[in-house]
Amino acid sequence: MKNLRYLTIIIACSFLMPLSADLPIEETPVIITDESFEEALFDWSRTFAQAMDIAHKKHYAITDPKENMIKAIDGFINSLDAHSNFLDPKTYHEMLEMTSGEFFGVGIVIDNMRKNKDKHLTIVDTIPDGPADKVGIQPMDKIVEVDGQLLEGLTTEKIISLLKGERHTTVKVKVMRENSPDLLSFDIVRDVVKEQHSLSFHIKSHNISYISLSMFTDAAVKQIEALLKKSQEQNHKGLILDLRNNSGGLLSAAIDIAGLFVRKGSLVTLTKDKNAQEIERYTTKRDPVIKNTLPIFILINNYTASAGEILAGCLQINSDTTNDYQVFLVGTKTFGKGSVQEVIPISNNCALKITTCLYFLPDDTTIQGSGIEPDFVIERTTPPSEQVQWFTKNYGREETLDNYIKVTKDGRPLPKEKPTKSEKDKKNNKHDSDKKEGNRRQDRAKEMLQNDNQLRDCISLISTLHTAQTYTPDLVKTRADALAYLKQNHISTDKLEIEEVKI
Repeated sequence: MKNLRYLTIIIACSFLMPLSADLPIEETPVIITDESFEEALFDWSRTFAQAMDIAHKKHYAITDPKENMIKAIDGFINSLDAHSNFLDPKTYHEMLEMTSGEFFGVGIVIDNMRKNKDKHLTIVDTIPDGPADKVGIQPMDKIVEVDGQLLEGLTTEKIISLLKGERHTTVKVKVMRENSPDLLSFDIVRDVVKEQHSLSFHIKSHNISYISLSMFTDAAVKQIEALLKKSQEQNHKGLILDLRNNSGGLLSAAIDIAGLFVRKGSLVTLTKDKNAQEIERYTTKRDPVIKNTLPIFILINNYTASAGEILAGCLQINSDTTNDYQVFLVGTKTFGKGSVQEVIPISNNCALKITTCLYFLPDDTTIQGSGIEPDFVIERTTPPSEQVQWFTKNYGREETLDNYIKVTKDGRPLPKEKPTKSEKDKKNNKHDSDKKEGNRRQDRAKEMLQNDNQLRDCISLISTLHTAQTYTPDLVKTRADALAYLKQNHISTDKLEIEEVKI
């Protein structure tokens, strides 16, 4: 299946060779033949049937054998790798509904790295004006309970199914929030959730384009193409493509977006089976729209996964090998999801979501379990907490002290002026009026970008590169040259070489 929405990490089975004084310890994969699998299946199916029969006859409180069977099958499938699952009829039906692009949910973006044993589900972001956003759910809240059910032991898919439901019905959630001593309870009314998967801004002060992409969809391809064309018409100095928190989507969309940058017929990714045999190659089908003079900086983080990693890795590798354009990755290491899942229907209206192969990048490397390292490691420094901001505002400056001395430029004292109530009201009313105008999603995005140190590092890198391209172009002809130049001239979070000067 070409849908990369779900993250999976493959766990390889291995065993140790016998120890020897002359031979090093080696790991060799276990080879399961069809014959040995069928033998084990026959043997243990009989054991399983016996166990169920004894439980039925002897257990004093067995009530729903179907539920027990579902848990048993899911236990086997889930033990194969972290995100292969058995989908019971209800979960399978809801998964099919999700692929329509319009579903009745609560409007949150979740943490895909959650494990079944985790007692909470982290909300990475909320959809502006969505059901959760309207009741006050905030990014980085942690859901600990849904309709009275604790989350420990539940799969992420199961939690999603609990949050989803019929339109205009209510789901009750409890969340933990930083700096809040008590759990917070919310009643969220389910509704249609329509996401805008791309957003673009012009950073006028530096003449740079910014495009964010939260998920790979067919609609996002058209949006990105239109934004790129507009950016080039305005002759911007560079492009920042924000793939942070992008957990994937449609592989076909990622390939189409890659086609906006690379030559027609370029390899984006390929798949291989468990025997390392190539299954399928995915190449671009169109001519690019991007000019080779426009440097591209891609923001990534640990929530960038699946199709997001494929696009970032493909563009980086293609830039290295062709020098048609220059791409640089900025941020932190990506998630490392390079596996393919198929949803296979089986009896009783159930299905298996099971890992079948791995994705490989154009240089024949896989991101599975390893992720992609950025060219420039820039950790995100979160904005100060609400408490710190309040303390700084009220106690962190001389002007916050009672009766502080206010002076003119030449040092003469002035009385401290306090705004009148009407002036305060006027300022507050204007602020409220401004917030009501325009698109709420854009307003929130602008506010977040103002405090985004990774974005500012990208702007600094683009400005440095633009200066070099203008005055010393020979130093930055290729991506390798430009990368070396930028690393030499940009102070990032790399370890500094510090040596004592002895006198």
